[in-house]
Amino acid sequence: MAESEFLKELGLQFRRAREAADLTQEQTADRANISRPRYRDIETGAAAARTTTLVNIARALGMEMMLIPQAMVPAVQSMLRPTDDVEDRPAFTSDVEEDERHES
Repeated sequence: MAESEFLKELGLQFRRAREAADLTQEQTADRANISRPRYRDIETGAAAARTTTLVNIARALGMEMMLIPQAMVPAVQSMLRPTDDVEDRPAFTSDVEEDERHES
């Protein structure tokens, strides 16, 4: 994956998480201790950021960033993939996700 594609995909993940949390860019930026224009550039994939900034943004959105070997990505994705079968849930789900499913 090219760097620009990676930045756009990361920004898209941040935007989805921000919208799911019902936060504005300004609120997210404040929580991550960066300026709104800086956050906007990261979210749109227009700018790269230091790892510490990305971690701060992720945490502001209730997420954690992990570094895993590329060879392990398919295995991790398959464990996290949602399923409709209650008996065959992903191995790693948070209590929050479970609570949200029961409330729907």
